[in-house]
Amino acid sequence: MKIIVLMKQVANKDAILRIGKDEKWIDESDISHQTNESDGYALEEALRLKEAKGEGEVIVCTLGAASAKTVLKDALARGADRGIHIIVNEPNKLSPFQIAKTIADAIGEESADLIFTGLQSDDASYGQTGVILAELLGIPHATIVIDLDRSSLGESLRLKRELESGWYQWFTYKLPALLTIQSGISQIRYASLKGIMAAKKKEIRDVTPGVEDYASAQKIEKVYLPLKTKQTQMLGDGDAKKGALELVEKLKTEVRVL
Repeated sequence: MKIIVLMKQVANKDAILRIGKDEKWIDESDISHQTNESDGYALEEALRLKEAKGEGEVIVCTLGAASAKTVLKDALARGADRGIHIIVNEPNKLSPFQIAKTIADAIGEESADLIFTGLQSDDASYGQTGVILAELLGIPHATIVIDLDRSSLGESLRLKRELESGWYQWFTYKLPALLTIQSGISQIRYASLKGIMAAKKKEIRDVTPGVEDYASAQKIEKVYLPLKTKQTQMLGDGDAKKGALELVEKLKTEVRVL
């Protein structure tokens, strides 16, 4: 049983974000980073599946600059077996397709039984990379996974997906398959001292892709902070009845909710 977990480095949730000079992304030169939240849950589910099976290998993979290697080291300290670092200095300039294609080229030879990703990244929040990757690899995928039946693991895996309006779905997927994991599915473990020491001896394979070989279908024109504006309009000139009539008229003609 071989499981690959995709993990991403994102800006710390408490970091003060500033727009870069080119207005294409945030200035990441002086902010702290962390592992994308839902990716942490994806790793935890992979480790629990391996423990339930009693055998197997968990491989963590990240795409990013040199600093992203800390994501892999933390995952190895938590129990992953080895890592793959796809070195891309400016990953924010890549579209979800470019990212998925680059990852597919890097992990294709691994022939994994399962691939786990987080539901979406905390920065771009596209929620597309995992789905596109599954299509490129020619395997089925399940999104918004909120539970796994570990006892069913074999040539297939039974899982629970979150749907709209409080509904959910149990479904059995044949392996290999790709799953995007929802945050909060389980309790994430901490890295132990023993795990931190063991991580120093675990392999991290560096991959340098040629991402310029495939064109992007999208381009970020501008990144900006939302403008905080407040406009107050007085109705009725102090006359409550007149103000109510004016409000109803605006709800009908301008807001169009009546």
